[in-house]
Amino acid sequence: MAEKGDYNPLPLSFPLLKKYSTDNIKIEDRGLARYICLEPKLFLGAPHANKPFGKSKIFIVERLINNVMRTEHYTGKKMKAYKVVESAFDIIAKKTKKNPIQVLIDAIQNAAPKEEVTRLHFGGISVPKAVDISPQRRLDIALRNICLGAVSKGKVGKGGMDKRLAEEIIKAANNDSSSYAISQKEEIERVAKSAR
Repeated sequence: MAEKGDYNPLPLSFPLLKKYSTDNIKIEDRGLARYICLEPKLFLGAPHANKPFGKSKIFIVERLINNVMRTEHYTGKKMKAYKVVESAFDIIAKKTKKNPIQVLIDAIQNAAPKEEVTRLHFGGISVPKAVDISPQRRLDIALRNICLGAVSKGKVGKGGMDKRLAEEIIKAANNDSSSYAISQKEEIERVAKSAR
């Protein structure tokens, strides 16, 4: 019996973790490289909860699965979210003929905003001020927007969640402005630029 905090390196019930190799993955954004874990392991329980930078020790694909779980019909349903991501990765592999993990990394690098706006209070006045975003937050925002983009297209687009997620990741990897994640990044940076 596995204890809380133990991990199973490559369980047979989760073939996605060993289906695609992480050996030749390139992370060009040096700021994000340290926070993207490429060790395929599945954690049982939440060993990194409430620990500073604990999320950076979780495999990037599992973090994507966890973000899919935060959306409407997948709340708390990890196996359902896992199957969606697995199917989406198969679609990405067929369409792009590339390693889906590399496509996901490219999408994250393109969708991660570099600066945002915070509010400074002087007396009774609130003044917007542009600030740089920490790499961990950039990664969190990119993953969240990729998953929200897949869900938001559900009302308009046809196909299942797996097709919409694959489409969103491919568009973000190609830096296509019709992607929800890329459009959100551009909006955040536009507002920050005006607040400089």
